[in-house]
Amino acid sequence: MVSFIVSESLHSPLSERDVEICERKGIGHPDTICDSIMNGISIAICREYLRHFGFILHHNIDKGLLVAGEAETAFGGGEVKSPMLLIIGDRATFRGDGDEIPIDKIAIETAKKWFRENLRFVNPDVHVKYQVELKPGSEELISIFKRTKGFLGANDTSAAVGYAPMTPLEKLVLSLENYLNSSDFKSEFPETGEDVKVMGLRVKDDIDITIAMPFIDRYVDSEKTYFRLKSEVLEEINQHLEKTIGKSVKVNFNALDSPGKGVNGVYLTVLGTSAEAGDSGEVGRGNRVNGIIPLNRPTSSEAAAGKNPISHVGKIYNILSYRLAERVYSSVDGVKEIYVWLLSQIGEPIHQPKIVAAEVTLEKNVSLNSVKKRIEETLRSGLSEENLSRFLEDLIQGRIRVC
Repeated sequence: MVSFIVSESLHSPLSERDVEICERKGIGHPDTICDSIMNGISIAICREYLRHFGFILHHNIDKGLLVAGEAETAFGGGEVKSPMLLIIGDRATFRGDGDEIPIDKIAIETAKKWFRENLRFVNPDVHVKYQVELKPGSEELISIFKRTKGFLGANDTSAAVGYAPMTPLEKLVLSLENYLNSSDFKSEFPETGEDVKVMGLRVKDDIDITIAMPFIDRYVDSEKTYFRLKSEVLEEINQHLEKTIGKSVKVNFNALDSPGKGVNGVYLTVLGTSAEAGDSGEVGRGNRVNGIIPLNRPTSSEAAAGKNPISHVGKIYNILSYRLAERVYSSVDGVKEIYVWLLSQIGEPIHQPKIVAAEVTLEKNVSLNSVKKRIEETLRSGLSEENLSRFLEDLIQGRIRVC
């Protein structure tokens, strides 16, 4: 029997507080690269299990590390001196019913495909080495997967929390990185790399945005050219932000730049990502499952990327908590902000969490008693077998973003 608790928050919504900080690491950031590739490997392995056996076997591909390589930037084009190293780790099932599944091959091919599709200047056969450290799982956890009908038992005792709605600053930070890495923007400014990081700060009504985005050195023949290109990109960013939110915003762009120092005073890369030389990446250090890092919010400590989509509550509840919060916010009048916590009990079916707790901030003149029943009904509906089955299928097929 699932226990539901709905309570009223004593705090004002985040958008009404004086200070808010929010960050997004773009598609070319080393941490986002790790999250994206490991989750892609899980999806590819799921498809292979389904093709061979008709159901998904035990795996968790959530221990990834991208070790930075070595590169030397130069005006007009530098060179990669030592490739990046992608370490793919944790657990998978390699055999079933006598069939051998080429897990290592699937992992490497998926990683290479991701690099080709997302980082324009990375040649996955030249600029990256691969080290697969996937091992068979424990028998105790594997046994959870031997049930092929109905919902599996949770593979862990774990908690997750999600919220709704996103604040205007959170939406702005997310949409700005998406714009800077869009095909339209890269077509107009091909000299910009994919390793985009956006940090947003709001103090009352004033917004301050800091952006880090490298330039590709082959497009930059001098320091003068760099600062000219930077000025053109900054002008486009300012125009985009003014159109987006209807007012000017303070923008700090590549704040570490120092004129007069040549190559050492500007943000250049050979490949468009700092992983080529300056920064390693790791699963779980990047964006939360709603695409941002919301510093003022409670968030799950679990890394969702790469975990299996049918029993690992570190993935399922992490994303589902946001879905449930959005479901309540969009369908129950009077709710200004909501947080939803889900707690699993290891071995218990995933559609029966140990507790579902919701904390809501309500509009003025709306009482908790007037909406409590409706909120609980909405949460129950979101956890129904039909809705949860559809949600898990979307996870399996990779239709839900995890970073």
